[in-house]
Amino acid sequence: MFILVGFVQGGTFYGTYQTLVLNSLVDDGGNSGRWIPTTSIDQYAATLAAWYGLAPSDIPKVFSNIGKFPTQNLGFLA
Repeated sequence: MFILVGFVQGGTFYGTYQTLVLNSLVDDGGNSGRWIPTTSIDQYAATLAAWYGLAPSDIPKVFSNIGKFPTQNLGFLA
């Protein structure tokens, strides 16, 4: 995902770039080429929503899966 706005703290890669090898630890389904991302769309969206003013207490209500990830805000917006 690319986020283009003047407040983005650029030059940083969020998540982990995976080695796209069939039947590896990140290949879901064994040799089928479905790789699991390390950063959730919920994390990106929660970061944007917080920047737009969504209260921290409301983030889990809007993004119900956010609790499954180590951080809610990825910190890419100033």
